[in-house]
Amino acid sequence: MTTSTTTATRTWEGTTVPAPGTYTIDPAHSTVEFVARHLMVSKVRGGFARFDGTITIAEHPEESALDVTIDTASITTGANDRDAHLRSGDFLDAEQFPVMTYRGRKVERTSGGWRVLGDLTIRDLTLPVPMDVEFLGAIADPWGNTKSAFSARAEIDREAFGLTWNVALESGGVLVGKKVAIEIEVQLAPSA
Repeated sequence: MTTSTTTATRTWEGTTVPAPGTYTIDPAHSTVEFVARHLMVSKVRGGFARFDGTITIAEHPEESALDVTIDTASITTGANDRDAHLRSGDFLDAEQFPVMTYRGRKVERTSGGWRVLGDLTIRDLTLPVPMDVEFLGAIADPWGNTKSAFSARAEIDREAFGLTWNVALESGGVLVGKKVAIEIEVQLAPSA
């Protein structure tokens, strides 16, 4: 096993992984977004403007962990009325539940990368949500700071979290789809 001080990566069983340590999410260079069906045929994209978290890369990558907090009131989809509705009691109830959390408790190696096994809490419900993760690499920025990057994707059934508001369509189906895809791009810096 070798560690490169230039890129802060190492080889683990033939795969490039970050060096062990605790890393902080850089919100200025990261996104937490989602995609949901609207009217059964189109997709609406949105995201959260405020979030933070840490990722601890263990000596054995399978023992790594992550802890992410998302400000529910920071949801944005590009439509003020829709954003207000998503913050309301029909959906996130941001006033009563100001944060969502994701706690990664275990990591598994997959043929395409890694899978984080963790628990997502929305409102007052916590359910297991696996997340497929790809390590994109690590590099020094122009100021000599090492940054690492990951892409992650998961899918949830929003109704399982109590987000059941909907409207039936005359033609059949519903206004808002049950499945929500979560797409995350994060850039990390070593914690001080």
